[in-house]
Amino acid sequence: KVILSSPKYIDKSTEYDFIRPWLGEGLLTSAGRKWHTHRKVITPTFHFKILEQFVEIFDRQSTTFVKMLQPFTDSGKTFDIFPQVTLCALDVICESAMGTKVDAQLHSTSSYVLAVKEITNLIQLRFYDFLIRYNFFFRLSSNNRKQKKVLKTLHNYTDSVIRDRRKQLANVSITGESQEPTDNELGIKRKMAFLDMLLQSSIDGRPLTDLEIREEVDTFMFEGHDTTTSAISFLLQSLAKNPAIQQKVFDEVRNIVGDDRTQPVTMAMLNEMSYLDLVIKETLRLYPSVPMIGRKMYRTTEINGKIIPSGANVIIMPFFLGRNPKYYENPEKFDPDRFNVETSAEKLNPYQYIPFSAGPRNCIGQKFAVAELKSLVSKVLRYYEILPPTEQWDESFIAELILRPEHGTFVRLKQRMY
Repeated sequence: KVILSSPKYIDKSTEYDFIRPWLGEGLLTSAGRKWHTHRKVITPTFHFKILEQFVEIFDRQSTTFVKMLQPFTDSGKTFDIFPQVTLCALDVICESAMGTKVDAQLHSTSSYVLAVKEITNLIQLRFYDFLIRYNFFFRLSSNNRKQKKVLKTLHNYTDSVIRDRRKQLANVSITGESQEPTDNELGIKRKMAFLDMLLQSSIDGRPLTDLEIREEVDTFMFEGHDTTTSAISFLLQSLAKNPAIQQKVFDEVRNIVGDDRTQPVTMAMLNEMSYLDLVIKETLRLYPSVPMIGRKMYRTTEINGKIIPSGANVIIMPFFLGRNPKYYENPEKFDPDRFNVETSAEKLNPYQYIPFSAGPRNCIGQKFAVAELKSLVSKVLRYYEILPPTEQWDESFIAELILRPEHGTFVRLKQRMY
């Protein structure tokens, strides 16, 4: 609590240096005045009125997701759902962040999709390879050459989208036409993306530069892709292992949305899904997408009688905090109702439940993330029953910047009849 609640301790730890080549000094990695000013600019982007327009994207991509799962239902075999969730999350975040459709679920071998996968792998590698954790050795390795090539693809793509959108906005200001963007193929109105809002924002009276915009768009891409993939995968796995809870979620969804599987969800519908909200909280307690939160101390500090020297990295572990019997009775049990009481940990002390961090550097996109989770999971449950694998799988994790299942997220699917 002392560290997360204080505006003095906002600098990220050394581990975040591994993602700076991609994200630059975006909201996740920046500090000081730049972080404060950019946070102030970006916060209105996640207002609930803005979030309503993203729900259309969530619903459309969720529909594609359930279609892509159909072959697994037909076979009835155990499969790893994690890769398909990854592609769906990438589709959602690309359209939400940049207003572009990469169709990752349909074309998983496109250059941008492969580049996102490769940069994620390289970041993971630096966590566990002792030598290339250090920049000196990393620059001498073949992985550095791979990273440069991948970053060129990623940055060129984002830069081209920014340039095109700037031109469109410039033409609008000249012609006086509506600023609401249109779908190039269909000529119909589409909603504003995160990028559009950044292009129309300013800091101290000046517009954001293309580099500043790219850093924030890429940050949104990273945070909204990997973290969401982790949360959705563990949520689906938890529902498979707890059929009574899954049935209760489905009953709630059916009661709110109705029997028409194709009925798009709205933000109002998602807000009504109170039990699903509890299930998401319980999933993130056991499987926080960000299992560790790092801060770098730039002054010698005394906390609870302990001296922390300047330059030290301090690591806070939401993964272990959520499994601590001091705060959670029977912590290994999946029990969403533990959050349905006034004495729940999050209500007694918000620093006991921190899957979205806490304090001034808490996750700015947490409402976006929860809405996306609700939209996708409610759609899946309207089509399929999620079943556990027939074989026994070892539940082990890879805990780095993002929590991942070490061997995959294995489930089976059965067509839901109603």
